[in-house]
Amino acid sequence: MSSTDTKTQKLAVNEGIKTKSNFLRGTISEGLQDAVTGSLAEDDTQLTKFHGFYQQDDRDLRQERSEQKLEPLFSFMLRARVPGGVATPEQWLAIDSMADNYTIYGSLRLTTRNTFQYHGMLKPNIKNVIQGLDDIGLDSLAACGDVNRNVTCNTNPVQSHLHQEAFEMARGISEHLLPQTKAYSEIWLDGKKQDLNDVPAEEVEPIYGETYLPRKFKIAVAVPPHNDVDVYTNDLGLVAITEGEGETAKIIGYNITVGGGMGSTHGDVETYPRLASELGFVEVKDAIKVSEAVLKSQRDLGNRVVRKNARLKYTVDRIGLDAFRDAVEAHAGFKMQPSKPVKFTLQGDRLGWVKGVDNNWHLTLFVENGRIIDTDTRQLKTGMKEIAKVHKGDFRMTANQNVIIANVPEDEKVMIEGMAKQYGLYRTFNEGGVSPIRGNSMACVALPTCALAMAEAERYLPTLIDKVDGLAAKHNISEQDIVLRMTGCPNGCARPFAAEIAFVGKGPGKYNMYLGADGLGTRLNKLHLENIGEDDILAELDRLFSLFAEHRLEAERFGDFVVRYGVIKATIEGKDFHQ
Repeated sequence: MSSTDTKTQKLAVNEGIKTKSNFLRGTISEGLQDAVTGSLAEDDTQLTKFHGFYQQDDRDLRQERSEQKLEPLFSFMLRARVPGGVATPEQWLAIDSMADNYTIYGSLRLTTRNTFQYHGMLKPNIKNVIQGLDDIGLDSLAACGDVNRNVTCNTNPVQSHLHQEAFEMARGISEHLLPQTKAYSEIWLDGKKQDLNDVPAEEVEPIYGETYLPRKFKIAVAVPPHNDVDVYTNDLGLVAITEGEGETAKIIGYNITVGGGMGSTHGDVETYPRLASELGFVEVKDAIKVSEAVLKSQRDLGNRVVRKNARLKYTVDRIGLDAFRDAVEAHAGFKMQPSKPVKFTLQGDRLGWVKGVDNNWHLTLFVENGRIIDTDTRQLKTGMKEIAKVHKGDFRMTANQNVIIANVPEDEKVMIEGMAKQYGLYRTFNEGGVSPIRGNSMACVALPTCALAMAEAERYLPTLIDKVDGLAAKHNISEQDIVLRMTGCPNGCARPFAAEIAFVGKGPGKYNMYLGADGLGTRLNKLHLENIGEDDILAELDRLFSLFAEHRLEAERFGDFVVRYGVIKATIEGKDFHQ
């Protein structure tokens, strides 16, 4: 929504918070010194998102603490900014140590955006963690908030040497679009405030302006045919166009896509998930410039009155793709070329060993729902730490919540595999009890820490998959590659609306069931059953798996089958999601 449209309308509350924040400072520093409470001021909890963390509390303990007349057990979730998801072994060891020293739960959680986050930081430890990240060349600036967030990219493309090009693009975009406020350095890194006589009368954000974006902004870089980043679910996507074959292949440019996003609100037809539309093609040299132009166009045109309609997807649908392209080209200063043809064949991760063209090996390990923690059966956290002590390559956090031990020389392959097996990390489609359905599953954190969760997700999905796998075996479709995802609410953190089967929390133990995405990340699903519990979920999957086993075509995916067979209508456009 343009500034002209908003002159006579009351802006969303967050717009006022940003305006008076003094470029994201607010009263965060003062709140950190308040030892009376474990929380921060309400307005500051919106600003701290720009610094990379959310205020939460343990919902499992709310009632007990209330009865004891104690405030909730406030803690904070901090997400790091790791463009492209690449970390060195030295960084991993420090990341691991901070989880032990500064969090209640002592775990790491891999996210759906190529990075990691800590849960359960108490207020006095926030600064320790941010300074610890700075010591190893990482930060949490703009990992959350109404800015561009962590830029994702393919972690292990089929043509593996193209990863470096995609990674450099992701990193370049991330650095270019960082907020310029000094608030992060001042508050967390003890950066000295400049003498007022030495700075301009007004601090400026050259790209964002004083009120930043209307809503969060997500970018992904994909290298076909591998769509592990779900590129079309992002506000801005860069789909690599390559030239040449094998070792000679190189990225010559990118198709630019705009308007993807997963979040919606139950029962509100004005909100919906949407897959991105193709805007045009640009050469590599122009990709960062166009990325800035897309972001600026959303800054200028996005809805700042109704926050739930503030994402870029609604801007594109409201003004039209052609008008949005005109705005982008005006900011960029040149016309884009028509988009090039692309084809995706894979949405999930390729678990196990994959050999690169440089003869190095990459081991993708399944980490169920991204939680790296030691249990009685698997020592995932200890195992990763021990591998980091000897590994000479890098680690890559995938957008499907898994981890890759990358660039392993041939003569170290046996050692790395042995260590992965020793600690229970070696879980592939062939070993470690990972079925195709489990290996393609994801869940958001949900309870007990997420304030928005309506139902369980991470803690419940593994148990449900045990039973779903049983149904798949019953109908002899255990080999079928099915993308299944679960979230505790419809905000879409585990990209549920791009899954062939999705369960989205509606209330305690109750979920909406969605069907019909294509397993490639190029079609949305649609509501099939509403507000159902486990018994109804399993009964319906039993029925559908039976139909699928009997009537599927050769090589047909489950999501394609339920559309072709008439179980569900295909969602062609985001606006069709509720139809």
